[in-house]
Amino acid sequence: MEITEIEVDGYERVAKCRDEASGLHAFIAVHDTTLGPALGGMRMLPYASEDEALFDVLRLSRGMTYKSAVAETGLGGGKSVILGEPKVLKAPARSRPLFEAMGRFVDAFGGKYITAEDMNIGIPELEIVKSQTKWVVGLSRESGSSGNPSPYTAYGCV
Repeated sequence: MEITEIEVDGYERVAKCRDEASGLHAFIAVHDTTLGPALGGMRMLPYASEDEALFDVLRLSRGMTYKSAVAETGLGGGKSVILGEPKVLKAPARSRPLFEAMGRFVDAFGGKYITAEDMNIGIPELEIVKSQTKWVVGLSRESGSSGNPSPYTAYGCV
């Protein structure tokens, strides 16, 4: 696994991860942790380029900073994106190694970034991520986590 730090003005930490063994190609951006650790979902999309994925993760992590501040959650803003076609990368033969690698990438942030579900990522994928890091929320309440965030996301859209 190769993690490359990217300097971006106005962001605390931005990194790219490539893991040839699993096929992982991802970015994590931590915009601001003034109010607490950065919380933001993990999404998977077939981005046209690295530049498009980087633009998206930066935009989304900044938005999470503002959402968290307005909602007074005591959290900062972050986001992660995985580059790739969900139908291919979530195939049973590829899914476990890819999401284990993503868990190690999240863990490399040492708790400054906490991930959750977002576009094309659900509880099954996050359970695999959690096998490699404790910095995951939004899993089932039965497992001691915060539960599905979808109702709160929907409420925020109304």
